[in-house]
Amino acid sequence: MKIRFLIKMKLVLVLGLILLPAVIDGHQVMNGPDDDAYIWSDIKELGIRGKGWKDDALSFNRLPAKAESMVREAVWGLSSNTAGFYVRFRSNATSIKANWKLTDEKLSFPHMAATGVSGLDLYVKWEDGSWRWLGVGKPDSIENKVTLAEGLSESAREYLLYLPLYNGIEFVKIGVPAAFKIEPVPPDTGKPIVFYGTSITQGGCASRPGMCTTAILHRRLNREFINLGFSGNGRMEPEVAELLAELDPLAYFIDCLPNMAADVVAARVEPFVKILRKAHPDTPIVLAEDRTYDDAFLIENKRLRNTESRKALRNAYENLLNNGTRHLYYQIAEGQLGFDGDGTVDSSHPTDLGFYRQAEVYQLILQHIIQENTFE
Repeated sequence: MKIRFLIKMKLVLVLGLILLPAVIDGHQVMNGPDDDAYIWSDIKELGIRGKGWKDDALSFNRLPAKAESMVREAVWGLSSNTAGFYVRFRSNATSIKANWKLTDEKLSFPHMAATGVSGLDLYVKWEDGSWRWLGVGKPDSIENKVTLAEGLSESAREYLLYLPLYNGIEFVKIGVPAAFKIEPVPPDTGKPIVFYGTSITQGGCASRPGMCTTAILHRRLNREFINLGFSGNGRMEPEVAELLAELDPLAYFIDCLPNMAADVVAARVEPFVKILRKAHPDTPIVLAEDRTYDDAFLIENKRLRNTESRKALRNAYENLLNNGTRHLYYQIAEGQLGFDGDGTVDSSHPTDLGFYRQAEVYQLILQHIIQENTFE
């Protein structure tokens, strides 16, 4: 009996040595049957980007903690969705894994894939300096551990990992084999571009996080974008303007018409812009018309909604110009999602193709603004 007991104790100790985590150079190393001693780095250590209030106590909220008492409950709830958040890192690893825990068990929507709502999206910087897609983290539960990429040649590369568009995060860890390195990339030095808008800005209904408009523009323009899209709740409220005015961006891009009828547009646009302009006299502000409903050519009430809200926005824009507002830009709706009806899933929310087309249109005005602000 005593011999058997000792044998069992030895087995427990051996298994414990295999399964218990160790720490190497500050990283947690997990030895398990599927992980073969991977180093796991919390993305907080690597630096979360796309976050406006970087020093706020709430790591995975798009608005600062104080905003809970300032904005409507719906806006505050949506601020916990990590749309636009990403991390950049360098590694020479031959495989890359991810372990992440979500805050909401609802992984997908009827019109939006789980990979976009709750997944991760990995890109790598290629030899020509462009970002190339490499792998997606497919969620199947509230906590997930997946291999994002494997079979990579051993060479130091820069990577970019986008977080979920319509779910919250408790943690995200990136794993590489213990024999390889992972390290943060120096923070961005240029001023970010702030997008404030609706579900379309937030990323509905991209198939994966890297395919929403702000993410596409981020890769193309090599500049940090802050995504403050609030699904169904981008309504140009003064308390949101006060929060946005705390930021110091290269430009503000306001794309709220899909959530605002013409009378609301007429009432709120000018006060909203004046709040931003008071804090930032020279920061460019773009006012964007809403995308055209894909079936508006045949459905009159949708056609009228587009026409009336745009008329109200144009009137507000001209009033602001006539009152001396400078550095104000206007983005027309024409061509945002294309002209063939293939740009949306439901006449309103873009497909990946729709987001690609919208980014093409928005890139023109943003490149002009960047070129005009070379003093930065």
